[in-house]
Amino acid sequence: MSNLLTVKRGDLPVQMQSIKTKLKVNNQQKTILTKHAGVSRHAYNWGLATCITEYEETQKRPSAITLHKRLVAEVKSINPWYYEVSKCAPQQALRDLERAFKNFLTIPKCGFPKFKKKGKKDSFYLDGSIKIIQGNYIKLPRIGIVKTYEILPSVPVRNVRISKRANNWYISFKYDDRPTPTAKERDIIGVDVGINTLATCSDGTKFANKKAYKQAKKRLTRYQRRVNKKEPASKNRAKAIKKLAMIHKKVADIRADALHKLTTWLAKNHSTIVIEDLNVSGMLKNHKLASAIADCGFYEFKRQLIYKCEWYGSELVIADRFYPSSQICSHCGHQQKMPLHERTYNCANCGFQTDRDFNAAVNLENYAHQ
Repeated sequence: MSNLLTVKRGDLPVQMQSIKTKLKVNNQQKTILTKHAGVSRHAYNWGLATCITEYEETQKRPSAITLHKRLVAEVKSINPWYYEVSKCAPQQALRDLERAFKNFLTIPKCGFPKFKKKGKKDSFYLDGSIKIIQGNYIKLPRIGIVKTYEILPSVPVRNVRISKRANNWYISFKYDDRPTPTAKERDIIGVDVGINTLATCSDGTKFANKKAYKQAKKRLTRYQRRVNKKEPASKNRAKAIKKLAMIHKKVADIRADALHKLTTWLAKNHSTIVIEDLNVSGMLKNHKLASAIADCGFYEFKRQLIYKCEWYGSELVIADRFYPSSQICSHCGHQQKMPLHERTYNCANCGFQTDRDFNAAVNLENYAHQ
């Protein structure tokens, strides 16, 4: 059976890396950030409404450049608060709108662009005079010097995207970097991912599944009920929504932290990593296990391993989707059926007994030798 994907190590070229970190802002900076997000949202919604009207009349959609010219002539002149923020925010909003239309026309599952709502996925774009100062300070146009919670890399920054999530502001940007291969502790390792244990490795290492959503499910239900009881469009409802969003954010952060620690350890310390090509969308159709499977983040695990193997000079081997890693005896090679409820592999041929997940991880390691 051939590998579906192999990321090879060697001389690593310069590649784009990205960073996203939380901003430490005061009330004055929160106000100016909110203004930028509001202008960006207003420009996007105005552009979408204009495109719909133009298409109904002329069967043509104006480009982002045409929309920006009309925005300056028709909208900015009657809305002076546009001049309180950087001109980059509305410009990029119209470019984002144009890309949304192109995605709608070219990508089958992309729907028609929707109007943006206040307080939902607020974000804006900035470029120009941007500079990182003293590690955890960054200078932004029209906003000034803003502090971050993490040390930023000392690299030139062309543009940034600032977004709001659960009442916190985050900044993200890309930069050029040449990855450095790391010294490896082990040549080949097989990794079997699961629900009870997030990852079982062929060297015996196990990574526990945090099950962040399961742990917070009762709290999420309670806070969601509080939101439903509040009067629509009231301030109390807005406060309840913020508290609910903070819990959802905490769940996502716990899951992301566990995955990043696992994938970084694998890519840094192993020359070749072997994983399965899981059919995640098919697994989610099992309604009894869908919640537990989604709580593991299998797709994100694979995505992170792909780019981190490029960073650290490792090789990623993805076994064929139909490779029966759980059914083969890692001791003698005998294959037998293994129902999901059986957690111990008992070989009917040689009598070998071992943990089901560990047996699958060893088989994945052996797959790399084939």
